[in-house]
Amino acid sequence: MNAYRDEALKKLREGAKNGHYDRHAQAMKDSVRATLENFCSQDEEFAQAVVQGGSFEDCMKAVAKGVGQSISDLDAYRKAVQFFFPGAEIRMQMTIDLVGAAAGEEEPKTEAKPSGILLDFTQFL
Repeated sequence: MNAYRDEALKKLREGAKNGHYDRHAQAMKDSVRATLENFCSQDEEFAQAVVQGGSFEDCMKAVAKGVGQSISDLDAYRKAVQFFFPGAEIRMQMTIDLVGAAAGEEEPKTEAKPSGILLDFTQFL
């Protein structure tokens, strides 16, 4: 474990618990905190920036600033990352799984089906 990561996680958790947040920041703070914790675990330099940067409460004020009716998660995370590390960007990758949960379902029990290839040797004569 690196010291910056542990200290950053502690700072973020205490800040989320003890800060005073407006309604926008209150609604976002838990998911933003969890995402920042993940980023701290991914990159030691970012964890150091969190430790040496402003408070989580001030971060959430920056994230909530200018939010009208809504903000996308990606934009909220970007603003939070840039609060601690100006100029940094985040990337998101999404994939679709068309089978989804159905892949975990068992097929109904039926008579045993042969597996593999069934060859009729008379075809070779």
